[in-house]
Amino acid sequence: MTITAQREQELLSSVPTGLLIGGQWRDASNGKTFDVEDPATGKTLLTIADASPEDGKAALDAAVEAQDSWARTAPRERGEILRRAFELVTERADDFALLMTLEMGKPLAEARGEVTYGAEFLRWFSEEAVRMSGRYSTAPDGKSRILVNKKPVGPCLLITPWNFPLAMATRKIAPAVAAGCTMVLKPANLTPLTSSLFAKVLEEAGLPAGVLNIVHTSDAGGVTGPLIKDSRLRKLSFTGSTPVGRRLLADASENVLRTSMELGGNAPFLVFEDADLDKAVEGAMAAKLRNMGEACTAANRFIVHESVSADFADRLAARMKDVTPGRGTEDSSKLGPLIDGKSRDNVHSLVQDAVDDGAQVLSGGSPIDGPGYFYPATVLADVQSGSRILQEEIFGPVAPIITFSTEDDAVRLANNTEYGLVAYVFTRDLNRGLRMGERLDTGMLGLNAGVISNAAAPFGGVKQSGLGREGGYEGIEEYLYTQYVGIADPTAS
Repeated sequence: MTITAQREQELLSSVPTGLLIGGQWRDASNGKTFDVEDPATGKTLLTIADASPEDGKAALDAAVEAQDSWARTAPRERGEILRRAFELVTERADDFALLMTLEMGKPLAEARGEVTYGAEFLRWFSEEAVRMSGRYSTAPDGKSRILVNKKPVGPCLLITPWNFPLAMATRKIAPAVAAGCTMVLKPANLTPLTSSLFAKVLEEAGLPAGVLNIVHTSDAGGVTGPLIKDSRLRKLSFTGSTPVGRRLLADASENVLRTSMELGGNAPFLVFEDADLDKAVEGAMAAKLRNMGEACTAANRFIVHESVSADFADRLAARMKDVTPGRGTEDSSKLGPLIDGKSRDNVHSLVQDAVDDGAQVLSGGSPIDGPGYFYPATVLADVQSGSRILQEEIFGPVAPIITFSTEDDAVRLANNTEYGLVAYVFTRDLNRGLRMGERLDTGMLGLNAGVISNAAAPFGGVKQSGLGREGGYEGIEEYLYTQYVGIADPTAS
């Protein structure tokens, strides 16, 4: 499908440019704005309101005011709002996909995939809204009764990243809505437009004023810092880098906030000697190039058995050379731009460091000239153990390959990181695959699969990759607290 400039402008003109506070779209209190640009061209898409700390406080005021009535809203009604939102997002899939492609850069096919994935959180939690349950039981000594309730934690601050503009919003908003919590959403300033369009859909679905408030800003710390220190806020959910997550956890400790942190990753991709190499290469393409490699779940280190490493590297490089970079709206594009110039410079710095240490470039390896922030799909062989690229999150389409000789060696290399979000293992030996689940320090494991994110599964990591889980049965628990009521024995005379 050909995307015209007129189609792009019509869509952009439908996106609110103001802040959403208490059900009203409004300008920033100080009148400031900032530009949102297309990373494929560097041109401005829209100019939007730039929230001030006063706007952040007003958003929290609105969330606090709406909290009691929203918590008392019937679970079925909350679920129906989410179900209607799911249907509306699905109906407008082309709009959401194009908007994400414009502001984030990913090819349209990938953006459509994100719409499907992001919408599924709305459907999943629409069903979970009516499944929150407690228990009633007799105390062991028989002298009292135990009543356990689940209650919404209260007003939440949700901070989302730029790489999955719809899915990261729905993954946080949907369980909060289902649980009965009100929210202040602070989307990434690089990709705030999708959140605003989604908020319009939630309004159409019947979400009451004040339940969701949106403050996009170029001064993230200045706006969110006072909110985290405000005693009325009860929950903080953040997806982003580990250094920022650490600072937010420290700030959240002052008011002992309930926190969910989905932080950085350094995912190992293990290929054993018995692996089906065709499937392993296919999995590697998915795990590495999804979202141009700008994903915390992206395979970061390819740890391949020495007997198949050369064959695997050649096959992967051949596939990577066929990946066509281009603006995501172009039919031929299989690889969009990186989000900005700084990100591209960081990726190339890691590649250059590895090459200086002796790595061999099998494909790509240099920035692409011209407008936008493009970097080619790159494969590096013979990467040395001390290279930065094995220790830092790449966040780009670069696959560094190292080798191992024994299973113990593979586990040691895989676990040699402060992160523990996800790992990938390719082997035909089921027992080995199950052993890897027990031996690898990771919150998630893809066994003979390069993409495993699913709304019905708990997403999250261990070590420096964060705490808490999003999605699955566990996801709604992050927005609930447990209350115990002790009841005198009703049978006592």
